[in-house]
Amino acid sequence: MHIEATGTYIKLYKKLSPDIQKKVKKTLSLFQENPSHPSLRNKKMTGQKNIYEIRVTLNFRITYAKKVNTAILRKVGTHIMKQP
Repeated sequence: MHIEATGTYIKLYKKLSPDIQKKVKKTLSLFQENPSHPSLRNKKMTGQKNIYEIRVTLNFRITYAKKVNTAILRKVGTHIMKQP
């Protein structure tokens, strides 16, 4: 799967600790190889149209929009993230 990042995602990513950034990179590498890998817990977000989330750690998530074979990364942060 092809991955693109929004400006919001990039800003949030830069604010993460180096340890979490490393885990995010590992998660995205796995996601690119196999979006259905069980450890990602890839799922559609309740009440959101075409917005999905994958798990980085127990508390950190990445949200993305799916367009054909592209994941557009929207946000990265703790499990409780405010959606626009």
